[in-house]
Amino acid sequence: MTFDLIIRNGTLVRESSIARGDIAVEDGQIVQIVPELFATAHEIIDANGLHVFAGMIDPHVHFNEPGRTDWEGFSTGSAALAAGGGTCFFDMPLNSSPPVLTADAFDEKRRLGEQRSLTDFALWGGLTPLNLHLMDDLAARGVVGFKAFMSNSAIDEFPHVDDLTLLEGMQRAAKLGLPVAVHAENETITSGLTRRAMLAGKTTARDFLNSRPPIAELEAIERAIAFAAETKCALHIVHVSTGAGAAAVFAARENDVNVTCETCPHYLLLTDVDAADLGPIAKCAPPLRSSGEVEGLWTQLADDAIDFIASDHSPSPPHMKQSGNWFEAWGGIPGCQTTLEAMLAAGYEQDRLTLQRITELTSSAVARRFNLANKGKLAPGYDADFTLIDLSAARRLERDELLYRHRVTPYLKHRLNLAGRVRRTIVRGRTIFLNGQVTFDPRGKLITPQLQQQQQQQQHQAKERPR
Repeated sequence: MTFDLIIRNGTLVRESSIARGDIAVEDGQIVQIVPELFATAHEIIDANGLHVFAGMIDPHVHFNEPGRTDWEGFSTGSAALAAGGGTCFFDMPLNSSPPVLTADAFDEKRRLGEQRSLTDFALWGGLTPLNLHLMDDLAARGVVGFKAFMSNSAIDEFPHVDDLTLLEGMQRAAKLGLPVAVHAENETITSGLTRRAMLAGKTTARDFLNSRPPIAELEAIERAIAFAAETKCALHIVHVSTGAGAAAVFAARENDVNVTCETCPHYLLLTDVDAADLGPIAKCAPPLRSSGEVEGLWTQLADDAIDFIASDHSPSPPHMKQSGNWFEAWGGIPGCQTTLEAMLAAGYEQDRLTLQRITELTSSAVARRFNLANKGKLAPGYDADFTLIDLSAARRLERDELLYRHRVTPYLKHRLNLAGRVRRTIVRGRTIFLNGQVTFDPRGKLITPQLQQQQQQQQHQAKERPR
């Protein structure tokens, strides 16, 4: 027969194996994977010398549309994601204005995403004291989950949750079958130390880092875990920056709490010393940590305590990073374009992670956790989302290759090493990025979780669990 697309001679990277093979695609889905396919196609791609990964899924980006598209937008953000091998992203409910706290805000963000996104996408809804009663409406629209801040979000329209709001929000989310993701830092500790530093006129990188100590993260993680255990809510901890935080998540999961966590490349690649050297361009929250904490994160990653890697792509116009006062500069690090290639350099080339583990951390584990039924795997029946990578093309990151709205990232000044180069990115059988160039018009699709499948899986797991 004649297929829509055949990818020939690629080295296919799957969680369970790495082997040469051919992939046949029809109507945007994988229909066959065999060592050698004797068939024709309307399009044939020779992937000889390239590794074929399932497309990267980034569950944590801030593309800021609508309202702050001068910071980033679906068009530039998704193009950068595609250049880094990404085929799907989850946009956070802030920093767009309005944030996604209502059904109307969701509808507007969806409309813009479908018009302007090059890749597929999912949308987080917000969980704040302002919209507890609107969570059902957001679930009906198809949010992938609810995001809450346990400390100040820096966005007035998106206030942080108090303990009662978080507890009641988790109760509602559990009934809806959706996860709650939390930015886990203790508000009393971080705001108190920040006020104390500012009153004393302290403005340096070290002063900022000291205002958000590791214990602020660990305490908030443990509190959120306690609420999740009580409510039976699926909990996800975003951007874990400490080994102790990841270990707490793993211990809770071993005790049957439904909790996962992510970390980000900047917490694995940069340290507090880099923060001081690079300036506010390296400001983020939680902040960059000591080299000891970085090694602790790598240990937890190797021990499977960390479930996946997300970019937390959080850009801003350059002038917002230029203050000499660390407390006044905007916090956030752009990075969705470099996640996969950076992890290949720091993980695979340094013998910390296998290629199979990298595809799990950047694709399949994300799809499993958030119940994306047809995403994240090289297997028949799954969407034909691929990234083709030349692992021999190691290099340093250069400004001209970045597709962000603002080419501002600490990785340029840090001279980030990248292993391999994304040669081609394919979404549902269509090449959207090829050899440094966007090749297709925006045609992104909203992806929603398969809640019925999730509930069936949970029931099955409950039956299988030994008593």
